[in-house]
Amino acid sequence: MSAPLTLVAAVAENGVIGEGANLPFRLPSDLRRFRALTLGKPLLMGRRTFASIGRPLPGRETIVVTRDAGFRVPQGVFVAASPEAALELGRARARALGAPEMILAGGGELYAALMPHVGRMRLTLVEASPEGDVLFPPVDWSEWAEVERLRPEPQPGDEARFSFVAYQRVADGRVA
Repeated sequence: MSAPLTLVAAVAENGVIGEGANLPFRLPSDLRRFRALTLGKPLLMGRRTFASIGRPLPGRETIVVTRDAGFRVPQGVFVAASPEAALELGRARARALGAPEMILAGGGELYAALMPHVGRMRLTLVEASPEGDVLFPPVDWSEWAEVERLRPEPQPGDEARFSFVAYQRVADGRVA
């Protein structure tokens, strides 16, 4: 059985997930959760998302999706020419790492392209409507079941309230 694809994102009430190369809000609590959810797993991300981070994230393998054949990445970062190639490479890397899942880490275009392959979503729903030019793709919520919701108290540095919500894709009305 191949590793499932889990989408991880922080989404504002207005659907904004990015402002240029930056996050549209400051949420250290979400960054800590992202780290915990992704350690030891392959991360699939688009070129602009990788460029906004600026480096490979420790303890994870990064697969950058880009059509730019000249795109250069640091040693240890993999490049895939298409979303489908990234999925295949992610499955292979998950097997090699013994990881239980692959993580889809952004951005908006890659979320949209790979949404049909996503089995789980781990969203941080942010109670804010910031300006931004990168949006979370439309979701057919009839295909998803909420399986967990936590609403922690904001910690120092968090600019907004938020909830951590887990969704599982449903099949024939049942959680898959």
